[in-house]
Amino acid sequence: MTKMTKIASAPALPLNTILAGDCIEVMNGLPEASVDLIFADPPYNLQLRGDLHRPDNSQVDAVDDAWDQFASFEVYDRFTREWLKAARRLLKPNGAIWVIGSYHNIFRVGAALQDSGYWILNDVIWRKANPMPNFRGKRFTNAHETMIWASKEEGAKYTFNYEALKSLNEGIQMRSDWVLPLCTGHERLKDDNGDKAHPTQKPEGLLHRVLVGSTNPGDVVLDPFFGTGTTGAVAKMLGRDYIGIEREESYRKVAEKRLANTRRYDRASLEVTASKRAAPRIPFGQLIERGMLRPGEELFSMNNRHKAKVRADGTLVGDDVKGSIHQVGAALEGAPSCNGWTYWCIKRDGKKVPIDIFRQQIRAEMGDRPN
Repeated sequence: MTKMTKIASAPALPLNTILAGDCIEVMNGLPEASVDLIFADPPYNLQLRGDLHRPDNSQVDAVDDAWDQFASFEVYDRFTREWLKAARRLLKPNGAIWVIGSYHNIFRVGAALQDSGYWILNDVIWRKANPMPNFRGKRFTNAHETMIWASKEEGAKYTFNYEALKSLNEGIQMRSDWVLPLCTGHERLKDDNGDKAHPTQKPEGLLHRVLVGSTNPGDVVLDPFFGTGTTGAVAKMLGRDYIGIEREESYRKVAEKRLANTRRYDRASLEVTASKRAAPRIPFGQLIERGMLRPGEELFSMNNRHKAKVRADGTLVGDDVKGSIHQVGAALEGAPSCNGWTYWCIKRDGKKVPIDIFRQQIRAEMGDRPN
């Protein structure tokens, strides 16, 4: 008699929850290769020396919390390598990570990323539109932080919504220096005493750009240093699933309240501009197969200078030249190339109808099909 061995089921991924505890221990307990993106805002190890005062002698509320203090660079580096190792195990093969830091730590983190097997894609400078002045006047005003974006390994695929980011930037290619304000005003969360709930709360605008650019709706986003939940709030609004890990109970309470009051955008609002390369390829012949165009019909150039006749196999013939919509258009114009989809139109009821309208109609129908 064959003995049956019960296979243990993989632990369920705790989506849209905040997990309490040490981030390394918690990450090591989550399923391997289960996360699409990690956004990490680790302790900066600021190495502050003494109090900092403004010119009016008022004290600056600096980051002096215990979680940001390490005994030495060696201790900090060991901590960094351990959490990066745990994070990399969680990433899917096409997953990626963002890590943000200041000059105190980002160079050490960058070296640890490379040593851990990640492949750096970009460093992005967050230039603060409203930085805190350097009150002592002994250094430059520290007006930026650095983010490192890396894939799981060299050659790995990753999500990059180029056209969506371009649209965010008024049609101009998004650069690697982002000018965004610090978290202030109504966005700055306060505790029961009216003080800052977290000293380094990141603005939602920063996470919006990160998530729109490098994730898709339905992706799982993990933040191992969740704080007051900016990553989770933006992920929820954008239709992504989040997992937060936070050691400090006070931050978890603020994040839970924040997330309970956060609403997801409607489905139509979550759609972003896709790359033209990602659109399904529609052969011109498919327009004929579907009866949108008929063999023998004439196409006209948009400039009204040329015409050609449609053939049953999806080619055109005109003025002793035959070939594809692109080849015939180029030959008639004496040009090295031609986009036939935008060059040709058909006349219906006395009006010009670009043939690209039919292609877009087919693409729309394909997009409406259930997966």
